[in-house]
Amino acid sequence: MNKLISLTKRNIKVYFSDKKMFFTSLITPIILLVLYVTFLSGVFKDSFINAFPEGFKYTDKLLNSLVGGQLISSLLAVSCITVAFTSNLLMVQDKAEKTIKDINITPISKFTIGLSYFVSTFISTFIVNFTVTIVCFIYAHFFGTYMNINDMLNIVLDLLLLTLFGTSLSSVINFNLSTQGQVSAVGTIISAGYGFICGAYMPISSFGKGLQKVISFLPGTYGTSLLRNHALSSSFREMRNQHLPEELIDGFKKAFDCKIKLLNNYVSINSMYLIVTGFTLLFIVIFIFMNKHKKRS
Repeated sequence: MNKLISLTKRNIKVYFSDKKMFFTSLITPIILLVLYVTFLSGVFKDSFINAFPEGFKYTDKLLNSLVGGQLISSLLAVSCITVAFTSNLLMVQDKAEKTIKDINITPISKFTIGLSYFVSTFISTFIVNFTVTIVCFIYAHFFGTYMNINDMLNIVLDLLLLTLFGTSLSSVINFNLSTQGQVSAVGTIISAGYGFICGAYMPISSFGKGLQKVISFLPGTYGTSLLRNHALSSSFREMRNQHLPEELIDGFKKAFDCKIKLLNNYVSINSMYLIVTGFTLLFIVIFIFMNKHKKRS
């Protein structure tokens, strides 16, 4: 245990002391936040306005709360994965710089070495994403929101789960990479494509039926939907308080991915947790298997 703690501390210290690696982690959430606030917020606002029934008088706070919830959930859904891949660069960097050879000559098991990378990636990613979440809450507070402490705690719970999911996924994918070029290529693909396939950039309901069915089998889809449900739940409560029909609120949930179908059946929130948790455990098992059967350099 002491060896694991020492290696984990070393990995976290190296990650945060490496300015290039650390700021690369922050680039994605910062760019997304600026992009959402300056461009996509207007698109989301128009989408919500068009979804209201004709003649309905909504308040600016309700509209801002809906848009803010959409922005927060989209940003965190992408950030949990992309930051995990960047944090996990240390595992590949140690291979590229031959540092892993010095670690391998120590009497530390392959499993402990691999676990230290996993734990440090999770901790570093969560620190970065939790900081981004605090910024999002501050933004929502000044922009306008109906969120209460329970809504915020649910979002943090989702953040923990998705950070663990991103850590396990990045650990499996990065395991066999050994050069910075390979990692850069994988990171670029993940950063560019993940937001689309998980429904963060555009609601899945706006895709074609065939693509919707394919995306419904991807675990990241349900991670985004969990964040959507908890970031928008306060707005839906306010809509009920304003006596909007339940059919309209249900339409909002379907249009903005709070309700997703899998094999023609809507997936409950508890089932979404099970799906994301199940895939996370699967990736962890695969990562453990890969470490146990890895040959020492």
